[in-house]
Amino acid sequence: MINYIKIFIISFLFSATIAQANPNINARTAILIDYQSDKILFEIQPDHSIHPASMTKIMTSIIAFDLLSQEKISLDDKIRISEKAWRMSQAGYSSMFIMINDEISVENLLRGIIVVSGNDACVALAEGLAGTEENFVVLMNEKAQEIGMTATNFANTSGINNPDNYSTVRDIALMSKYLIKTYPNYYEYFKETEFTWERTGGNPITQGNRNNLLYKNIGVDGIKTGHLAVEEYSLASSIKKNTRRLIAVGSGFKTSASRTNQSRKLLTWGLTNTETFEISKKKETYFDIATWLGKEKFTKGYTKDDIYFTIYKKDLRGFEVYLEYTGPNKAPIAKDAEIALINIYQKKKLIKSVPVYSLDRVKKVNFLISILTSINYMIWGDA
Repeated sequence: MINYIKIFIISFLFSATIAQANPNINARTAILIDYQSDKILFEIQPDHSIHPASMTKIMTSIIAFDLLSQEKISLDDKIRISEKAWRMSQAGYSSMFIMINDEISVENLLRGIIVVSGNDACVALAEGLAGTEENFVVLMNEKAQEIGMTATNFANTSGINNPDNYSTVRDIALMSKYLIKTYPNYYEYFKETEFTWERTGGNPITQGNRNNLLYKNIGVDGIKTGHLAVEEYSLASSIKKNTRRLIAVGSGFKTSASRTNQSRKLLTWGLTNTETFEISKKKETYFDIATWLGKEKFTKGYTKDDIYFTIYKKDLRGFEVYLEYTGPNKAPIAKDAEIALINIYQKKKLIKSVPVYSLDRVKKVNFLISILTSINYMIWGDA
């Protein structure tokens, strides 16, 4: 007998006023993804090769966060500023305005990179942590491969002009999710709207974050702007509303204002037109699965991963989620054995199936009890 147990009920009132058309985004390339489910909500040539400009600094920060998490460095460690790093602050690029031979903490350099997009801070951090910028770039490319950025190559730590520094908005979105998921505490730096550096031998310097979405009070908490003459304007952004998060990446915006407005439009469209539901949480959500001839009448079922599902709000009426299994499951049942499926339907069509596994081992009752249970079932039809 197949058991169908409805485990998910939509508490959403359908509204005919929901906008269903795709947003009209003016960018050369763009992507919008749901953070929990990884569903792509919108895209424009997401695999078109771009020069990521200062979005490169996301990876520069990730390498530092890796070293911090491994306790190979600390935020208080001091790095002496080289002439090469200092010259970056004299070249007209966005800068933290460090001074040669000064000693600056890892934390201040990170904030100089993340908040004010300091190219000088990138070189200084790279030299301090890996000896040379070139050595640091090797770490960046190794990490890119590790997290699945298949169309990316980094040639420097800052993203300034170099034809060998390239990526795609798809890869940048993947990198952004890795950042947020792996380092939620360090990600807090990305929502800071200004950074004041108490520099040595001069007045404190205060600079604002170039991501204007941070000032809009709409839930955006990152991530990184970019600009190159050849690429025009770019932005990796993320918005969080309650427990839901979206990540948008776009490049080829004509102006800084367009970068802000178009990215906001894309994020808002995603929140307005789609919804994400938590179906099962790894190590938190458990399902009661009936057993047959087992010492326990039920065993707990679990999923090996978090299960989220994103759907367009216009399609919610046909959305159903069932726990399904043929059973009761006959004992003995091994720990971690597949015992059920979570099946997700859209208008009665199966669109996703997720295995459910037994949390514990279920032993079979002794022979006498199994005989009596079988006789009882034959007589009364009720085990």
